[in-house]
Order: sequence, then C-alpha cells, then structure tokens
Amino acid sequence: MIQVILIPLLLVAALGGGLIAGYVILGKKELADVFQWSTWKHVYDLVFAP
Repeated sequence: MIQVILIPLLLVAALGGGLIAGYVILGKKELADVFQWSTWKHVYDLVFAP
C-alpha cells in the first residue's frame, strides 16, 4: 500500500529535481522561471515548430 503513495511522490520529486537541475544549473537561468507557464510554452514551441 505504501508503494501506491511513495512511487508517485518520488516521480514528482525526480521531475522537479530534473527541471531545476536542467534549467538552473545547466541553463544558467533563474529558479523562478522554471515555474512560469510562458517558459514552457516557449520550450514547446521550439520543440514542435514546423
């Protein structure tokens, strides 16, 4: 039963850590920018641009 709660929490924590590591440490950007919708819209537009 504990796995049902623990595994999704660990996955969300890993996602957050990866976002922070990639955007802040590797990308040298501000931490607050990670949580802005416009940042991820821009990334989406770059990836899926025609």
